[in-house]
Amino acid sequence: MPLVRIDIKRHPDRNHVRKIGEVVYASMKRTINVPDHDNFQVLTEHDHDRLVNDPQYLGIQRSDRQVFIQITLSEGRTVEQKQALYLAIAEGLNQQAGVRMEDVFINLVEVRKENWSFGHGVAQYAV
Repeated sequence: MPLVRIDIKRHPDRNHVRKIGEVVYASMKRTINVPDHDNFQVLTEHDHDRLVNDPQYLGIQRSDRQVFIQITLSEGRTVEQKQALYLAIAEGLNQQAGVRMEDVFINLVEVRKENWSFGHGVAQYAV
């Protein structure tokens, strides 16, 4: 049930941001048990002056091709699962989309299950 938001600076290859989304979804399926068909993403490209990052925060040398990934998901994953997810996404983006691992910024937002409605105005996971 994750909702993924991916923000990048405008890229000359129109399929680049979609490829990033594919890698993120595959990584979530592999590391945090996201099921088939549970793929909801907002993919956004911005003008170059509309995304800001510090190129050296925490000693990580970032480029101007930073990829911002925010994943809202139900609470309950372990720290180990989250760490595996971060690594799987960074490695996958590096290998499959040519994104430097230093340029992968990931933020998880955990919510309770009753905070989701997938349609019909119903909280399908509320108990």
